[in-house]
Amino acid sequence: MGKLYLIPTPIGNLEDITLRAIRLLKEVDLILAEDTRTTGFLLNHFQIETRMMPHHKFNEHKTVTALVERIAQGETMALVSDAGTPAISDPGFLLVRACVAQDVEVECLPGATALVPALVNSGLPNDRFCFEGFLPQKKGRQTRLKELSEEWRTMVFYESPFRLVKTLQQLSDYFGSERKATVSRELTKIYEETVRGTLSELIVHFNEKAPKGEIVLIVAGKES
Repeated sequence: MGKLYLIPTPIGNLEDITLRAIRLLKEVDLILAEDTRTTGFLLNHFQIETRMMPHHKFNEHKTVTALVERIAQGETMALVSDAGTPAISDPGFLLVRACVAQDVEVECLPGATALVPALVNSGLPNDRFCFEGFLPQKKGRQTRLKELSEEWRTMVFYESPFRLVKTLQQLSDYFGSERKATVSRELTKIYEETVRGTLSELIVHFNEKAPKGEIVLIVAGKES
């Protein structure tokens, strides 16, 4: 029987890939990539010639069964997302669940992910936290915000730069304008930045200076 490896890839700085990840990407029979063009750049940089196959949210429902059968028959595969750890706000869960159901071995390597450095760097309590990923864009968004207004743990969100100010305003409406938060963007890249303050202060800041790049938003929990 083969094996499925979930391999984290750098979120910006290529030096953040591990030696083990490079070795396995060279050794596996097939790399399942969220975007073969993005992963191709990474493979070329590290002189990895393993063949790739697209595996993303638009085709994963159709390909999971066949992929699990191939792994069960002896192929080794690596699953990678465009950046970070697969299945964390990226494709991967369906394939892992199907492998587990068929007793196909799965192994996830430790490695790059945006939420941990943003959380640790925020200065907000991190002994307990909840990861929310992307909030629902439409249906269920208001309900989720209302539920989270009572959350006492530090909250971690992913957000688009185009929706950041709107999200900050909605969080302020539900959580209160004085709730502490941080916005980290372009983590590990040359223009990495973390802005700290209350929700109202962050709204003013990003209204005056439009955000760019990938964003992780950390929000303090409700005080008891």
